[in-house]
Amino acid sequence: MKKKFLSGFATAAAAALMLTACGGGNGGDGGGEAGGETEEMREVKIGVLSIAPSVGVAYGIEHGIFEEHGFDVEYEISSAGAAMLPAVSAGQLDFGVGNPLSVTTAVDQGLDMKIVAGYSNSLEEGNDVAGVVTRTDSGIETWADLEGKTTAVNALKTLGDLTVMHLAEEDGADPQALNFSEIGFPDMPAQLERGNTDAVWIPEPFLSQLLEDDANKLVGYSFQETDPGMATMVTFTSGQLAEEDPEMVADFAEAMTAALAAAQEDQEGSRELLVEFLEIPEEAAQELVMERLDGELNREQLMFMVDLANKYDFIDEAPSEEDLFLN
Repeated sequence: MKKKFLSGFATAAAAALMLTACGGGNGGDGGGEAGGETEEMREVKIGVLSIAPSVGVAYGIEHGIFEEHGFDVEYEISSAGAAMLPAVSAGQLDFGVGNPLSVTTAVDQGLDMKIVAGYSNSLEEGNDVAGVVTRTDSGIETWADLEGKTTAVNALKTLGDLTVMHLAEEDGADPQALNFSEIGFPDMPAQLERGNTDAVWIPEPFLSQLLEDDANKLVGYSFQETDPGMATMVTFTSGQLAEEDPEMVADFAEAMTAALAAAQEDQEGSRELLVEFLEIPEEAAQELVMERLDGELNREQLMFMVDLANKYDFIDEAPSEEDLFLN
């Protein structure tokens, strides 16, 4: 597989696996069935984040799944999902993988984007992939106790503060009385310890590390308690590409779904790839709580997230299913 960094993409992101896929030209009509031969490979660039679930793309390349579907895939590592959206819109990237709220916000702001497949999901039960942590002596026991307090998130108006606001309101608090501040995930533990924030919304692997200290405690899992198994990332493209080459887009969505299903089933193989993909110790890769990879789209679940974003004024007007998804 070939990997590049476009302008605006972080060069300090985790090193990608340098894996070789079959070369080929642009365009062509050699889609074919999975496992079948194609006359010409279709070159595709996809943007991913330097986080654990992105290993699903690397898995699809390493195990030839994209190739079987007629695609020569090259991925670009982005430092943030917000940088990926304009790159997809401008055609620098054919596809992107990012959180569905960012895509929804982009559509609300006038970018023509289409969600073409799922990607990753929170876990329906047990330990989840992200949660809110506070100090054991903070007096914060429930979501409602966050009213009037400050919760740190990595970025405002994303899935973190959206789900926390929803749960606080469900628990009887005024969601508008919750305060949020932006702090990078690596800096959150120190800021929580120093009392510069009352709570932090934080994902794995930082979540498990924080909870190893008895001075910290879990308030709850905001994804799981809002909507068990809710989508944390989706695969998207530009409306222009979807209109100009709908067959290719549909074929790639099918390839992505196959790659994610295989990566999800082969947990051992996926975690082995994580060691190089994220440059983390093998032990850490084995212990990491991983999101569930799944390319199938749950439109009803995604529209529930859209409704929450509209309710809490994260967006001006809720996009329709026709606005967000491929027809």
